[in-house]
Amino acid sequence: MSNSAYLKKYVENHPKNKMAWYLLGKEYEANGQEGKAHYCYIQAGSVFEAFESSKMPADLWKEYQENLLLESRRKEKRHRNLRKAGIAAMLLLVIWLPSAHAPGNGMPASAAGDNVKDEPGSGIENPVIQDAAKPLEQSEGIQDKPPVVKLAYTAKPYFGDATDRQKALGSLFDEGKDRVALETAVLGMKRSGKWAVWSDDMPVVFGVKQSPETGAAAFQSYDAKACDCTPPDVSELQQGAGEWTARQESLALLSSAMKQYKLQKGQWPAALKDLTGSFPDNWIAGSNPVMKEAFKPMLEKLKQPKGVTVNAGEAQAAQEDDNNAAFLPGVDPFFDKPLEVIVDTKNHTLAVVSGNIIVRIYKVGLGGEKTPEGTYRITDKVVNPNGRDDGEFGSRGMQLSDTNYAIHGTNEPESIGKDQSLGCVRMSKQDVEELFDLVPKGTKVTIGKGILPKLESVPEKRFALGDRQDQTNPHRTYHWLD
Repeated sequence: MSNSAYLKKYVENHPKNKMAWYLLGKEYEANGQEGKAHYCYIQAGSVFEAFESSKMPADLWKEYQENLLLESRRKEKRHRNLRKAGIAAMLLLVIWLPSAHAPGNGMPASAAGDNVKDEPGSGIENPVIQDAAKPLEQSEGIQDKPPVVKLAYTAKPYFGDATDRQKALGSLFDEGKDRVALETAVLGMKRSGKWAVWSDDMPVVFGVKQSPETGAAAFQSYDAKACDCTPPDVSELQQGAGEWTARQESLALLSSAMKQYKLQKGQWPAALKDLTGSFPDNWIAGSNPVMKEAFKPMLEKLKQPKGVTVNAGEAQAAQEDDNNAAFLPGVDPFFDKPLEVIVDTKNHTLAVVSGNIIVRIYKVGLGGEKTPEGTYRITDKVVNPNGRDDGEFGSRGMQLSDTNYAIHGTNEPESIGKDQSLGCVRMSKQDVEELFDLVPKGTKVTIGKGILPKLESVPEKRFALGDRQDQTNPHRTYHWLD
């Protein structure tokens, strides 16, 4: 069966799938059937506008078409009984995108229909050309739609193969169902095996602008190599990206601390001060303006059952209540999994992760077979565990459960990357002080062999909290196995 035949069958079963209409139109156009192609482009609406007005990398376009054809053939083979298998991530965007007339689509519906249904077996009859989407403020049921934001950022695995780039674009539009952003800028994360690598200098690789009046979306690649083009200046977006990444790290810490507090205490913290007490109640090492502003909306977000989102009215009310900024659905926060620590005894690395995203990865000193593999929790977070910042445990210590092992600093920096400890995890002063601020008390720690990639990822400007409380423990002398 030819590609066009598969696409016609797919369109027959999925008449609302604008990407399928667009692909069918491309097939007709390639075969010289311009009338049928024009009609299909009308049905494709805003997808036609977006793709025809944007420079998309060729490998992305090719994979979209191949994935749709592959799925169509698979469904044909199964007699169309299985509908759970997903089309490629890019195809999800057309479920969300509002329809809009393609430019110059002055063809009446009746004429267009005649052009298509003269081919036997097309299965396309009595077409209905949908109206352009109403302006946002005039749409019906607007009280249930998310509020509009001017600019949103997100990050996606991008610097892998073409599949990463395809998924990055497709998932962006799938998430768009929970967000109305006039512009969304996507930062590209590097990939290392199963891990995506977060950093403070992730480049803006592409963006999507949406018209609030028509809902039409336009794509813009900022990756000159991928699009084979000269993209516009991205410096302003890149500056905002740095601010966004710093904010997301603060939100990840806050969310993780609140979850760990709930896990141990059985209830949510009522205020930020519940997390910033003196030792041993120092769940976090301090605070910053982002965390102070975000505590209340974060608490409400975490209390909500899974699958429940804040609608526009609730978000607006929260913004007006006590000047607390509500989280806009689909915009904040980015990390949805608690921060965890993973130590790889083979590569001498320690990573802070959220799900499959590496937030930081440091070089560490270990004890070879003396460093025990297993799963632990950070039970104590102590400043100057030896009573000073230049002792054998350095300026910071984080005890692992009820053991004599800890993650701590060292007065032997040359031992980093080697097996010279008695089992503890040694870190440089700069690294351990950042880790101390970045992960909360209660954080899960997993120690194993060969479980992390062999790389380092630390920012030039380290994460550090302000408004610090007393986090020393004068009532105990620590005897960790250094």
